[in-house]
Amino acid sequence: MTRRLDPFYPVVDSAAWVRRMTDAGAKLVQLRVKDKPETILRTEISDALATCSAAGADLVVNDYWKLAIELGASFLHLGQEDLDDADLGAIRRAGIRLGVSTHTPEELDRALSVDPHHVALGPIWPTILKKMPFAPQGLARISEWKRAIGDRPLVAIGGLTPDRAAQCLAAGADVVAVVNDVVGAPDPEARAREWIDLTRASA
Repeated sequence: MTRRLDPFYPVVDSAAWVRRMTDAGAKLVQLRVKDKPETILRTEISDALATCSAAGADLVVNDYWKLAIELGASFLHLGQEDLDDADLGAIRRAGIRLGVSTHTPEELDRALSVDPHHVALGPIWPTILKKMPFAPQGLARISEWKRAIGDRPLVAIGGLTPDRAAQCLAAGADVVAVVNDVVGAPDPEARAREWIDLTRASA
């Protein structure tokens, strides 16, 4: 069953950041922790899940599908490479809603073949988050992707600011994901509230 997602989608790298975002009013947060021992990963995911549960927010676990199943997460995000090794049947049996990253029409076809809950498209604009082998997608591709995926939520990510986020929502995105514009702001909570006000008014 497709569930509507809050349009503001911060992506953060610790349970402490998850708490800061939910304290600011976020209702959808992705926890993306890289290169940590499993004991730390388990603690971070558990703490973030507890924080989101208390705040009435949804936590999306990035990559770690086994821990997502073990710890009772409701949402999981996988990249294209992650699909190679993930047990999609186990994820489905656990009732986890799956989001998949896409960058090309071929990747979109692959994502749709696993019947995801939602689809992410990026980078819409150039991003400093990580080196990307893909050119910026642009707003027109958002509209193209939304026509292709139908009722599934479409997440736009990559180089977003509040003004660009509004353009993405107007082009057909349902959700706008952000990393640096919020966590790198002088006052991340105030910046998050700015995003929340704009996205909820635009959605």
